[in-house]
Amino acid sequence: MPALICGSLAFDTITTFPGRFAEQILPDQVHILNVSFLVPTLRREWGGCAGNIAYNLQALGGQPVIMAALGVDGGEYIRRIESWGADTSLIWRDGDLHTAQCHITTDRDNNQITAFHPGAMSHAHKVSVPPRSIRSDLAIGIIAPDGREAMWQHANQLHEAGIPFIFDPGQQLPQFNGEEHRAILGKASWVALNDYEARMLCERTGESIEAMSRRPNLHGVIVTLAAEGCEVWVRGARTLVPGVKAAGVVDPTGCGDAFRAGMLYGLERGWTLERSVALANRIGAIKIASRGPQNHRLDGVLDEA
Repeated sequence: MPALICGSLAFDTITTFPGRFAEQILPDQVHILNVSFLVPTLRREWGGCAGNIAYNLQALGGQPVIMAALGVDGGEYIRRIESWGADTSLIWRDGDLHTAQCHITTDRDNNQITAFHPGAMSHAHKVSVPPRSIRSDLAIGIIAPDGREAMWQHANQLHEAGIPFIFDPGQQLPQFNGEEHRAILGKASWVALNDYEARMLCERTGESIEAMSRRPNLHGVIVTLAAEGCEVWVRGARTLVPGVKAAGVVDPTGCGDAFRAGMLYGLERGWTLERSVALANRIGAIKIASRGPQNHRLDGVLDEA
């Protein structure tokens, strides 16, 4: 059954800095920071969390339904998504603003500095989660980083529609205060975070990950640990799902989105959370060995699932 993917669609401009950010930034001078990084390579890629998740889910054989906003320059992106066979009926087109733009610079240690222009994403709340009377086929959803108002409204709408969803606040986590986070946590079925985001969410809510995982509505809290794999917290119990060694570490952009797609695929099919996360780890390892968030292939990845 289809999975509703609420999140951003964006164009990614990706550059690589051959040095280390840490060698260019003086800790005692950050209050007057003025640095420039020479980036010999530059690529423009299809991106945005919703687009990246949908790309991976479609490649796995899933049925992504994208709910996002595109700008006046988004026609080519629509055609690309349609070429996969994915559902674009809930993509809203803004007649004035440009599509969101993400500028990412990665150093030799795979640290990233990102500048993001939201553009049409700021109006993503103008499209709503369809009620069950219109779309009774939606089995699962995800709230991925998007416009703040869109994330808030779509989380409430998914809950009202009775559609279980993953809450993936990502880089938009600081946009919500503790009370708002606690409200969304009370409606989600799963929470997916990296280790940095997990610490920030704990600070915002005043809850530990262990305590969070004991919320009666939550089936699990997933904390990714890069190459080490991820922690799966269920009812206060922690399980470490080992990472998968990548063929090469080429580009981390979109790895988290690839991981989320693996989770969605497994959970929609009734797999255990651990099995779903194990698949997600494999997809993340495949993605990191490829440049750009939507250029890798997933042929044969389900053979070991």
